[in-house]
Amino acid sequence: MNRPSYLFLYREGILQERIEQAMALISPSCRLCPRNCGVDRLAGKAGICRTGDQAVVASYSPHFGEEAPLVGTCGSGTVFFSSCSLLCSFCQNYEISHCLAGKAVEPGELAAMMIALKKMKCHNINLVTPTHVVPQILQALVPAIEQGLDIPLVYNCGGYESVETLKLLEGIVDIYLPDFKFWDNAWARRFCHVSDYREQAAKALKEMHRQVGDLRCDEAGLAVRGLLVRHLVMPDDIAGSRDVMNFLSREISPSTCVNVMGQYRPCGLAHRDERINRRITAAELADAVKAALSAGLCLLDE
Repeated sequence: MNRPSYLFLYREGILQERIEQAMALISPSCRLCPRNCGVDRLAGKAGICRTGDQAVVASYSPHFGEEAPLVGTCGSGTVFFSSCSLLCSFCQNYEISHCLAGKAVEPGELAAMMIALKKMKCHNINLVTPTHVVPQILQALVPAIEQGLDIPLVYNCGGYESVETLKLLEGIVDIYLPDFKFWDNAWARRFCHVSDYREQAAKALKEMHRQVGDLRCDEAGLAVRGLLVRHLVMPDDIAGSRDVMNFLSREISPSTCVNVMGQYRPCGLAHRDERINRRITAAELADAVKAALSAGLCLLDE
C-alpha cells in the first residue's frame, strides 16, 4: 500500500512546524496567495477571499464526477470550501465561491469530515478550492491523522498559487490538481481581476511538479501521487490552449497528464459578457485536443 508522506511529517513533528509557518502567512499580514491582501485574518479581517480565521465548508461527500484516477469505484472524497481567492466571473460553483454558501468549521469538525469520507471508502480526500484555507486544512490534518486518516490528499485549485505557500505543502499533498485557465493575462484581468495569472500559474505548476512529479497510478488505476492539470476550453480560444499545452510540455514535463475539458457553459456572470456567453463548439474542443497531442502530452481521455 502506498502510504501518504504526511504520516511521516506528523510522526517527525514537521507537520506542526508547517502549521505554525502557515499561520504566519495569514497574520499579521496575509500573503497566502498572490493577491497579497495584507489583512490580519486572525484579527477577524478579511481580504479578497472574505475568509477570516476559520475555513467555511459548503459540502463534503463522495464525488463520482471527477477524473477516473481519482474516482475509482468508491468516489473521490471531496470537501468543497466556500469562497475563493481567484473568483472567476464564470465559475461553475458560483454560489459557493462568490456567495459564501457554507458553514464555518473548527479544525476538529473538518477532521471529522475527512474521517467520514474515509469510512465511506473514498480513495482520497479531495480539497476543492483550498488556497485561502491552507493553514486551517493543516490544523485539521493533525486530529484526522490521529483518528486514522491515511489516504492521499488532493489539492484541487485554480492555479493562482503562491510558491511560498506551496512549499509548506511539500510532503503533505500527494496529488496536485490545478487548472491552467488562461495564457493571455488580458482575459484574466477581464474575468478574474488579476493581471499576473499566467506568471503565477506557471511558477506554481513548476513547484507542484518539483514536489510530486508526473502522475502515477497503482495497479487498480487509482492516482497515488503526481500532477494532473485541468484545462477548460473556452469560447474563441480565450484560454489560449495551444500556448498552455506547449508550456506544459516544454517547461513542466512532456509526460504531464492533462484533462482537456469541454464542459464550459455560461455560469455565474458569464451570461452578461458577449465573449463567454455561449458553450464551446465541437471544433473548438477538437482544436484544443489536437494542441495537446501535438505538444506530446498525456491526455487523460483521448
